[in-house]
Amino acid sequence: MERLKVGNVQITWLNGGVTHLDGGAMFGVVPKPLWSKKYPCNDNNQIELRTDPLLLQVANKNILIDSGVGNGKLTDKQKRNFGVTEESSIEKSLHELGLTPNDVDFVLMTHMHFDHACGLTKRQGNQFASVFPNAQIVTSQVEWNEMREPNIRSRNTYWKENWEAIAEQVVTFAEEIEIVSEIKMIHTGGHSDGHSIIHIESEGERLVHLADLMPTHAHQNVLWVLAYDDYPMTSIAQKQKWIPYAVDQQAWLSFYHDAYYRAIKWNEAGEMIASVAREREKEKASR
Repeated sequence: MERLKVGNVQITWLNGGVTHLDGGAMFGVVPKPLWSKKYPCNDNNQIELRTDPLLLQVANKNILIDSGVGNGKLTDKQKRNFGVTEESSIEKSLHELGLTPNDVDFVLMTHMHFDHACGLTKRQGNQFASVFPNAQIVTSQVEWNEMREPNIRSRNTYWKENWEAIAEQVVTFAEEIEIVSEIKMIHTGGHSDGHSIIHIESEGERLVHLADLMPTHAHQNVLWVLAYDDYPMTSIAQKQKWIPYAVDQQAWLSFYHDAYYRAIKWNEAGEMIASVAREREKEKASR
């Protein structure tokens, strides 16, 4: 598991599973000859996308950003359609850190799409139960409303199996909420109407988690937004705000979906000046 320290905040990437989605959808109107130079695809034009939650530890609190793709919830058809070749093993990741799902105090849901929210619940007989029973599950009020009453487009990704069992744990906010003094959650819209980002500031160091506004390092260009975005112009505007902020503040930018980098820093020329690379299985096997 890769780790990063930002001031007093210890960050660890857990194993939340992996999907493989169409590269064209993930880069919208950007031509393949351009995006494929930045992020490789397979013979089916799919790109590897991790679904790995970030564990934040500070002030004796265990805080997750999103929850992974889940385990034992997807049908064979869904696994095929979403290119799921590995499901979550969050409990195992936590166990390696001396923790259990019961020790999680907060789950910060940047949005509630299936690949972020499936890990919130698990099958228990013929029903679903909360994976993190002691946690407050935080998301924007806009996102929570749409999760429960999806429209004709969003109902394909907002599933009742992911929210009914945890409804009593949910805490919502309008524009911004402070989780602990070092961590706040900010509603941005864009990818979904209720999409939010995470801002960490501790001991003069900063990290911005843009979630699906910038799912991978290859989405550095502010115009490279997803065909999945409900409000692409909002996504562009938010990237125009937060990427320059991160550069100016020498802040880390972290990722949930990137199969190659966990976090990076860019300079004003757009050059990568620091990074936390993901240790890939093929790389491990070659050692």
